[in-house]
Amino acid sequence: MIGSLLSLVLSSAVATALPGGSYGSGDTFRRAGNDSLFEELVGRAGIAGGQVTNGAPPLSSFFAGLQPPFPTNSWWAPYAAPPGTATAAGPFPYQSVLDGFGVLFGISTNREWDGTSIKQPTQNDWRASFAEHLGDFANHKATAFDTQTITVQYFQGAATMTAYLVPGSPYMTFKYDGSTPLLTSTHGGIQSFNGQTLAVGGSATATGTQFTVTDTEGTTYLIYALSPITLTANSVAFNSGTITASAKFSGVLRLVKLAQASHQALLDAHYQVYPTTHSHDYSFTETTGTLTFTWATIGDASQLLMLTWPHHRLTMQAPNFPATSALGYLTTKGWMYPALGNQWQMLYQLSSISWNPPRALDSSCSSPVLQGLEYEVAQLDPTQAPIPGDFYYWGGTLAAKARLALIAEHVGRSDLITPVVDYLKASFNHWFDSASPTVPAYETAWGGVVNKAGAADANIDFGNGYYNDHHFHYGYFLTVAAVIAKYDGNWLSQHRDYINWFVRDIMNPSAQDPYFPIARCRDWFAGHSWASGIANGAGGRDQESVGEAVNGYYGALLWASVTLSQDFVNYAKLLVATEQHAAQVYWHLYPSQSETGRDNPYPEPAVRNLVTMGNVMDWQSGAWLFWGDQKSEIASIQILPITPVNEVMYDAEWVKNVWAYTMPEMTDPAIGDEWKCVIIAAYSNADPQTAAAWSANITTWGSGNTYTNELFFIGTRPNAKGTPICSTLPQNPYGTFKLQVVSTGQYVVASSANTDLIASATAVGDAATLSSEYVPNAGTLQLVSTAQYVTADQSGNFTLAAVRGTASTWERFVIRPKIGAASGVYSIKAASNGLYVTVSASGALVNNGASEAAGAGFRFVAA
Repeated sequence: MIGSLLSLVLSSAVATALPGGSYGSGDTFRRAGNDSLFEELVGRAGIAGGQVTNGAPPLSSFFAGLQPPFPTNSWWAPYAAPPGTATAAGPFPYQSVLDGFGVLFGISTNREWDGTSIKQPTQNDWRASFAEHLGDFANHKATAFDTQTITVQYFQGAATMTAYLVPGSPYMTFKYDGSTPLLTSTHGGIQSFNGQTLAVGGSATATGTQFTVTDTEGTTYLIYALSPITLTANSVAFNSGTITASAKFSGVLRLVKLAQASHQALLDAHYQVYPTTHSHDYSFTETTGTLTFTWATIGDASQLLMLTWPHHRLTMQAPNFPATSALGYLTTKGWMYPALGNQWQMLYQLSSISWNPPRALDSSCSSPVLQGLEYEVAQLDPTQAPIPGDFYYWGGTLAAKARLALIAEHVGRSDLITPVVDYLKASFNHWFDSASPTVPAYETAWGGVVNKAGAADANIDFGNGYYNDHHFHYGYFLTVAAVIAKYDGNWLSQHRDYINWFVRDIMNPSAQDPYFPIARCRDWFAGHSWASGIANGAGGRDQESVGEAVNGYYGALLWASVTLSQDFVNYAKLLVATEQHAAQVYWHLYPSQSETGRDNPYPEPAVRNLVTMGNVMDWQSGAWLFWGDQKSEIASIQILPITPVNEVMYDAEWVKNVWAYTMPEMTDPAIGDEWKCVIIAAYSNADPQTAAAWSANITTWGSGNTYTNELFFIGTRPNAKGTPICSTLPQNPYGTFKLQVVSTGQYVVASSANTDLIASATAVGDAATLSSEYVPNAGTLQLVSTAQYVTADQSGNFTLAAVRGTASTWERFVIRPKIGAASGVYSIKAASNGLYVTVSASGALVNNGASEAAGAGFRFVAA
């Protein structure tokens, strides 16, 4: 398939469409960039911010002889990001660090559970180096890399050690050339070597191709040489030791942690075949995508021993799996178990969903959805469209508005599409203006499109300039662009090349693209994306919003659907499908899973009882976030944004578990509706009728959702019950009314002289006249005599007052029939704080009732 992508570029004079090519076919050296081509491309594409250089450029010594673009979110980015000494999340099952002398690596033996997170803190067991190396940090460099592997060479004069760092290999592989191998224990001293116990100061020598060493912490490693070598182990101290070759060596050493003695048989049988580089490809049918991994090997490729994670095993076709008892390492993604062969084929189901759901809106929901759509579109004033101040918040807000145009098309209201598109264009067009306060620029040190101001400050736009969160940010950006382009061909023609820069930044498929790495955020072996870029030395990979990761590729899918080839559409669908699959494997927790299940990533029942991960990292995973600790927040950030494609990800078992997990907060008025609405929408995939009833209580949907989108999503769910989804949704009484307190019979008064709402009139003729007007799921109350809206202070300490010329959140009220009261009696809940309106002894109306029972009952008497 990849070859077909190349033809698109060859037909483009300036290669501004996404270029194609081949992965890892030996061309892992980066070719020099073509400056004249870049200038031509920038000139035609019009990148508003021009060029900029990141404040933390890659170590020049590490990429000596290579040219950008360089991966920024890969597992090995800590090797390249300054200072170059942070811990790398791999090559799993190992974690590793590069220092001035060599490669430090190890597998944690300390698995911790603190009630919130499962952790395996970094543990370095050994350092591989050679005696001739003097420790100059500049004397190591990358010689090749691809989408999974990196080759690092340490050198001193003519002596070298080349490390083939390949995720999934149980062995750490080092090729020596004219150098004297030196292995240094970093997790205690040496207790024994080849079965001989060593006292401090003692040594042991052995010659051969297989060796065993155990440190003083009880950790055992096997050392394999692909040609005979003589090694001497020295117990230097109780906490340090070395293993040194007797002479310079040209050959390969492979080290592997022996977790159980029974594992040695399989390791002995396959150590002579080792991987050096990796390539991958994809193929498609109408409904499936096959992701193929191929490792280049030295030796018989069919005998290559690798390790799989749960997501691999769940999708691999015709695998050759030895028994799980033959080899295994427990990691933060579960057990890594063995597989034989240098090629894996993993099959994924591709969703046909793109712009809208695959089914019509339930007829019972049509009226409220249309009413909400008309209202929310009417609020969009192009002259008030926001000027972008960042990528993230702007993108989430505008993408939510863009959904309104797609919903309008789906329900047959084409007259409402143009107002939405005009609003989107008025805001989006600022991205093309170099004078705008926030502009994108091409960053030259690593290679990518960034927030220009953020290139020098990792605190701007969540670190966008340091390559954090690009798939989050640009997924929203591309969604907005795709919706505009879908309905405005002229705009598409004018800006296609410009927008393609953002597509290439997050889903470039080709090593031949001279400006962008392949699928920047995606870790193909881990099966999902990382949000972390190169800030803080690129240490600690993490992703705490898998829903927005999916949305990154969904936005690219929408853009591809309107302007690129079917190959790109399929590629985007595969990225969506693999990210969603990873979400269900590693972020969704299922208490029903067996503790001993082969593909259960979290064997501990207490972990799975948390229902959802908040953050998946390289060395820990837990139900927590960097910015919030509410259960509804932890769950919602894995769900949002609410888009049609995610019905695949909201599986019934998980959303039911989330519903129960978050219920104490769902009934808590102190928890914001912007989180509750996300939980409700996801739950509708299992029970749309219940979700619709709960949705009627929501009065704000946050900046990333709308009333229309919420109810439209609920109303287009699979309907197993076959009963109306929306049934009869409650609404405020709308019209012009006098307000009477049931308990006292008194009427509410207010005027320009006294704007407070006080129940003090005994006659209806003395009561104030209030106009009740529609807003989604609620309404406003406006004092007719002054045209001022009634507002409810968020604190609930003050009397309601008619003092606002325009209505916003604090001027919204949910008015519903009061439970247990006579017909025609209503309660009033303030949207500002979720509390009910009570009547004080003085007759003052105050929004401080914690429950409906505590709130007063009111009659709305027609004026």
